[in-house]
Amino acid sequence: MKHALHSAALALLLAAGCAFADDMPTFKVLMKNGHIIPEAVEVPANTRFRLEVKNEGPGAAEFESLELKKELVLAPGVTRTMVFFPLKPGSYKFFDDFHPETGQARIVAK
Repeated sequence: MKHALHSAALALLLAAGCAFADDMPTFKVLMKNGHIIPEAVEVPANTRFRLEVKNEGPGAAEFESLELKKELVLAPGVTRTMVFFPLKPGSYKFFDDFHPETGQARIVAK
């Protein structure tokens, strides 16, 4: 019985988390041939959001932000998402660690 109660409680928590995640705004970023499109992603400040990152290049790409402490490696053709906690207004740099010279972009929280 105790196990069943824990399982039911966990299912409710997961369902609640999914409901909140569905309300989260999603922004898309494309990594292709060492470039990041768009170079500036405008997001609402003080709001949790999801960033969908797609690698359309022929080689691997790596989303990295030292300021935001986020890192994500993507094989060619792969799309992944990351959830960000609410950001204070400002500009936050990120880059493609495999193409640091050309793959520069930023998230702008307004």
